[in-house]
Amino acid sequence: MTPKRFPGENIQFETRRLFAREWGLEDAGNLYLLNSDPKVMEYTGDRPFESVREAIQFLENYMDYQKYGMGRWILSRKEDGAFIGWCGLKMHAGEWTDLGFRLLRAYWGRGYATEAGRAALDLGFNTFGLPEIIGRAAAANQASLHVLEKLQMNFWKREACEGIPDAVYYRISREEYLNLAVL
Repeated sequence: MTPKRFPGENIQFETRRLFAREWGLEDAGNLYLLNSDPKVMEYTGDRPFESVREAIQFLENYMDYQKYGMGRWILSRKEDGAFIGWCGLKMHAGEWTDLGFRLLRAYWGRGYATEAGRAALDLGFNTFGLPEIIGRAAAANQASLHVLEKLQMNFWKREACEGIPDAVYYRISREEYLNLAVL
């Protein structure tokens, strides 16, 4: 299944305040800036890009859209087009999908991650027909865990994941999502 598209755009979804679109090479500078903030990267388990060139190489090799029709998406504010970070769905070896988000620190605490996360879950279940979506965060990252809980995802387990020794996993099934009165 392919996601919704708007003519001339790579927009995957929009919310009241945000647009989400596919990454492009033009995003390398913003992704480099996002990943160079130690507070942003503190709980991710990822290493920062060493240069804009490394961000470009990452983007050139990013094949999730072609392989799965989905991926991580650039978030920009409707009001001014400002880059605020990314959110999206990542397929892992074609077996399971996770919801992820990362925002510039200036946009923390404004509800953007929850707003984008809701739209990504909706896209995952209603457009892609995914059976389940998982959310993971470091146990110490209370802000991200709070977002997963606000999205009504359910605690599943604690275990290491991709560079995070103590991660908390949440999940929600398509059936659970569709049965929610309000997400």
